[in-house]
Amino acid sequence: MAVAPEFVDAEELAKLIKDKSKVPGKDYVVIDVREDDFEGGNIPGCVNVPSSVFVDNLHQMIKGYSQVPQIIFHCALSQVRGPKSARIYQEALTLNSIKTNQKILILSGGFVEWQKRYKSDAELVEKYNEKFWMYFEF
Repeated sequence: MAVAPEFVDAEELAKLIKDKSKVPGKDYVVIDVREDDFEGGNIPGCVNVPSSVFVDNLHQMIKGYSQVPQIIFHCALSQVRGPKSARIYQEALTLNSIKTNQKILILSGGFVEWQKRYKSDAELVEKYNEKFWMYFEF
């Protein structure tokens, strides 16, 4: 039986991203399931698969990423869309008998906490829109 997706903290993911020996898409992949809130900035190298079309893209994601050692899901807060997407992805792997040693993770605090912590670090946030976050309430 598959182990439920675990949460990864921002520091651990930041360390992974900054590790120059690790290649996004090969050693890890970050899946951002935000919708319109994606325009406020994002984690460099992430793949945006909005939650509204996540299931429609599931087969393609499994084909492209199931052999990547780590897959990290997140949304704005990683309380609903990110965890749900991670669970759906994991269940699809199991239902389709996909053999993988992939670690399925969820970014704790989501992009809201990520951008608060790393908005000034170009290695960790790209396309940051300060105005977007000034008026965004959670």
